Order: sequence, then C-alpha cells, then structure tokens
Amino acid sequence: MCRLAMKTASEPFSPFSVLTAMEAMQEGYDGSGLGLLLRGLKFADYKYNAQDPILSGIAHSEAALVRLDHIMDKAGFTLNYDHEFEVKKEMIEAQDRHKYILRVYKKPVTWNKLSASEIEHELMLIRLALRANGEAHGNDLTAFSLWPDVATIKEVGWPLEIGLALGLDSGRITSRICMAQGRQNTNYGINLYACHPFFLQGVATMTNGENTAFIPIKDWLTGRAFPGYIGYQSDSEVFAHILHYVTRQLKLPLEAYKHVITPLKNDELAVHPQGDFLRGLRDACRRLIIDGPNAVIGTLPDETAMLVMDAKKMRPATVGGKPGEWAIASEMCGVDAMIPDRDRSKDFQPMREHTVIIPPDRQELQIWSQFDQLPIPQAA
Repeated sequence: MCRLAMKTASEPFSPFSVLTAMEAMQEGYDGSGLGLLLRGLKFADYKYNAQDPILSGIAHSEAALVRLDHIMDKAGFTLNYDHEFEVKKEMIEAQDRHKYILRVYKKPVTWNKLSASEIEHELMLIRLALRANGEAHGNDLTAFSLWPDVATIKEVGWPLEIGLALGLDSGRITSRICMAQGRQNTNYGINLYACHPFFLQGVATMTNGENTAFIPIKDWLTGRAFPGYIGYQSDSEVFAHILHYVTRQLKLPLEAYKHVITPLKNDELAVHPQGDFLRGLRDACRRLIIDGPNAVIGTLPDETAMLVMDAKKMRPATVGGKPGEWAIASEMCGVDAMIPDRDRSKDFQPMREHTVIIPPDRQELQIWSQFDQLPIPQAA
C-alpha cells in the first residue's frame, strides 16, 4: 500500500512541507520511491512567466542530454532558465543520474499562429518524442512533463531523503499545489514512468489502491487513437487518462468523472433527475468502470483539486484545512503535518458517492454527491 499527500494554498509553499506529511505516514508505505508534481511555481532565483512551458525529467547520460538539447533546439524552443538542483549524490540510490532536468523554455515563434489547443497538442507530442528517444537509447532519457506552470520530480528511495538529496528544503522552488506519492510501482519492475503522479495535458492524478479492470480500460483507451494514451507501466495511470478523456475529450464537468469510473446502480439511476443521461454515459463509457479499492487525488490546469473514492471505499483519505489552504492525505496525521492549525472538526472523509472539490480560489470545500444534479443543461 502507498500513501498520498497533497496541499493546495493561495500562497506558494515549499514542497518539503508535504514531504513531512509523507514522513508522518511512513508506516503505511515501503518508502521505495517518491513522485512530486508542482503547480503554480515560483523560483527564488528566476522570475517565472506562467505561460512558458517547463520540461521535467532526467538525463541519465551526457549523450542523452546532448540529444535532448538537439530535439528542443530543432523544434524551435529557447532555453530561458535551467534549474540546477543542489544534489547530494551520496543520498541517491541510483547511479545513472547525470542531470535532473527542470528547464523553462520559450515556445517556438512559429507557434504564435497556433490556437491554445494546438499548442497543447504540440507540447504533448514533443514530450512523447523525448520519451521515445530515451526508450530507443536504453532508457537513458526520461521525460515526465512538458507543460506551463508544472514541474514533476520522480526518484527511487525514501521520500524525505530524496527531498534532502535534491535540496527541496532550500526554498528555491515553491508552488501553490504539491502532489506527493510514496512508493514505487510493485506490480512490475522499477520504472520511473510507473511512479505517481501521472500527467497528461494539464491533468494529473495519483492513486492509492489497485485496479483489477486495468487491462480492458487500457485496451479501450489505446483504441481511441489519441497519442497521449500510452505507457501504462502502472495500472493507476488509467485514472489520469480517464479524467483527461472526461474533461478534455468529452468536455464534461469534473463531477461527471465519478459517474464514469463508478456509475450509480440501475435502481439509483431510475430515481435520479438526470437518470437517462447518466445511463447513456455509463453505457457509452462502460469499459472505463474501475474495479478494486482506490482513493484518487487529482488536479486540473486551473488549479482545481479533487478527491474521489471507489464504490468499496477500502482506501483511506481525509481532507481538511481552512480558507486559502487545504490538504488531502491518506491519513489524518498527514493532514496534521501540512495544516496543523485548522479546525479538525471540519475534516471530511468522503463516502463512495462523493467528489470533494477544492476550487482555484481555495475558500471552501465543495462536497458533491452522485445523487446531486450535474451542472450541465444538456443532461437535464
């Protein structure tokens, strides 16, 4: 079992504060790996423009770094900032980490004529090209994300030690959102792409649990002929891709996600005010219904955060906080570590029908039930 922690705040904070929450929950995971995803970034030594894409990954050799530079130069990107981590190599288990990459680029001038959606598609294709290049050269180049205002860090080892090894306690990087997952994938061999959080075109999720419906879901998604639906070194990656499909392909509101992965039963749909629409949605997306215990935490490009549980509700999760600052964690002690000065009586543990939403203004929680009416007129 793994552990999850996420903090979202109006003012940027250090990701190391979220690692203290992972440490508080240390008895609940094996400490074999860490994944971090940051949104709303601020650098101590660089004035960042949130419209500029950030490339996150690892060059495992000098040759890989040279190829990365060639790919980005050929595509027309201009390097604006290259964050140098204060790496303590003696604390890193892996020996093939030539350079941790967190670079800010200026988009190619030829993209000025492209629409926002076309730019987002091109960013995805460049990231996939970097990934494919690394895979073609013995996995010597790893590309986690290429997206504005998003940074991703993944490494093997104990979460708090990784944070210290990369200098995340220095305050040089802060963010308004930090998602953290502790534990490497245990279903297959060690693979950094199998480490949560998973990211696709601004959509990110991390999961505590297992998904025994993984194969049919993966097959359905890969059959959509969408280039970003690849990978699947972990059965949990499908949660991010389903959220992407619901919000970006179907263009449905976030609340519809729960209706896709864990739809209501027939007798419940029969009395729902939008039962006909939801029954049609369930039937059309039947192959995306999950199975197994899961707690899923996700974030969207506008910095909305959410938490959902599976129908069995066999994986723990708690949300708590105060206006301007909220936290979600697998255990209450994790929330305590991130926001100790909150009113604990207002903490919330969702049931199987709930979607907990923290809006971008972060003023209050929104607790939505599948029995409520969806905020879309076409479903009325």
